[in-house]
Amino acid sequence: MICALTSALCFGAASVLQAMAARAVEPGTNGGVDVALMWRALRQWRYLAGLGMDGLGFVLQVVALRTLPIYVVGAALAASLAVTAVIASRVLRVRLSRIEWTAVAVVCTGLAMLALASGSEGHREGSAALRWSLLGASFGVLLLGVLAGRLPERPRALVLGLGAGFGFGVVEVAVRLIDGIDLTDPVWYALLVGGGSAFLLLTSAFQRGSVTTATAGAVLGETVGPAIVGVAWLGDSTRDGLGWLAITGFALAVAASLVLARFGEAPAPPGAVPSS
Repeated sequence: MICALTSALCFGAASVLQAMAARAVEPGTNGGVDVALMWRALRQWRYLAGLGMDGLGFVLQVVALRTLPIYVVGAALAASLAVTAVIASRVLRVRLSRIEWTAVAVVCTGLAMLALASGSEGHREGSAALRWSLLGASFGVLLLGVLAGRLPERPRALVLGLGAGFGFGVVEVAVRLIDGIDLTDPVWYALLVGGGSAFLLLTSAFQRGSVTTATAGAVLGETVGPAIVGVAWLGDSTRDGLGWLAITGFALAVAASLVLARFGEAPAPPGAVPSS
């Protein structure tokens, strides 16, 4: 649980750095999958610093996913928005309202409930169908990004954010399914394609639409689906008689995180035109 929460700390700080970098570079095409935009963002020190924190967060996430049910780790990662809110209140001097401070407290309460109710990590290996489906889902994330690029500006950020969340969700499930280095296992390719696609879509969402909306979509995409897969196919469970507590804690943590989604929003660079 310490690894999951520290991972959330890393991801929360990284999201602000990456959003600031994405909005500081020249826009590229209007597509949802824009490799050139990603390349320009990589030249920004904030983006590189954010990637470094993402790397550390990912290592900690792997440790957490190998020892905790996916639904617990997913809720902890959603709580990265609470971390971002607290950082923003200190570093960026963003003032939190009473509702937002309450949401931070609710996130912490939900995580505490999950910690009390979570049972053992499931030990099912996952069927071949699940592994190949995961690879298919990773390419589906890319397709979703291409389609999102054709949408009007308002819904584009939400769809790109959801797509990025699905990509990160693929990574979460893939980490659980990996058992040693086997290049014939489709899970390895699902991990690479899903993670890479998620970064592409999220970078596009940060620049071209409301980052608040994109962040909310990403939270939903990376928490709900993997949690269902973990319980239904991988054997994740709760302690006897505490299933209701785990469901309530999960719902509270995710819902309160969505209240804090605006803290994925980076300040626009001087002279920039605010996006809608």
